[in-house]
Amino acid sequence: MAHWQNVHIKNARGQRLAALSLHSEQSSRGWVIVCHGFTGSKEGGGKYIELAETLFSQTGFSFILFDFAGNGQSEGRFKDLTLTNQIQDLSGVIDWSQEREQGPVVTMGRSFGGSTVLAQATADSRVQAVCTWAAPVHLTKLFSEVIVSENDDGQVVLANENGTVHLKKDFMDDLTRHNLLQAAANISPRPLLIVHGQRDDVVPVNDAKELYAAAAEPKELHIVPQGDHQFSTTSKRVWEVVGKWLNTLDI
Repeated sequence: MAHWQNVHIKNARGQRLAALSLHSEQSSRGWVIVCHGFTGSKEGGGKYIELAETLFSQTGFSFILFDFAGNGQSEGRFKDLTLTNQIQDLSGVIDWSQEREQGPVVTMGRSFGGSTVLAQATADSRVQAVCTWAAPVHLTKLFSEVIVSENDDGQVVLANENGTVHLKKDFMDDLTRHNLLQAAANISPRPLLIVHGQRDDVVPVNDAKELYAAAAEPKELHIVPQGDHQFSTTSKRVWEVVGKWLNTLDI
């Protein structure tokens, strides 16, 4: 019987990332590493815990949930967040998983976490399959539309569903360094699953279609009817899709 373990994982910048591991050395098929969205946390309000426990029992994969630096219980300042830093954080979690027990790695991310898994996998052959939920493709455009102001101290203020957040201007500059459509093309021959809500009013569903068009086989696209950006009422449907996909992986 596997149980959740609280662990701390060092990233490349020496910060401790708070993580939860659900692992069975006896029967694990490998690791699924779950990345939360912008301003999110590893638990996802409890949904990621339930997701991992459900899919652990159905698929035999072990799971790692973690907070990116500056989020949740991890060290760091949120205002220092960049996509490049999140890529480093995810790479550090993969390092930890392989030190714990070597095996196939599947990365899965929602929203900005989905952008992160795409960008990270393009340069990391240890990742053997990728899954995105509601992942934005045109990052500069998306975040430019929610900039409220730019401060004289080198910060930008962004609006989100919980109010406003402050980030360094480096955040916007860093986004221009990442081409997510090219990243999607680089995933092949590794499997890619793209999930998006039909009624997502934050990230247009067309982003998922563009990702799918850019990627090579093997790839799957699932547009979830009634699904919003959070998959508020359709999360169980998403879990079914992901569980079925995980069980078909030959990695």
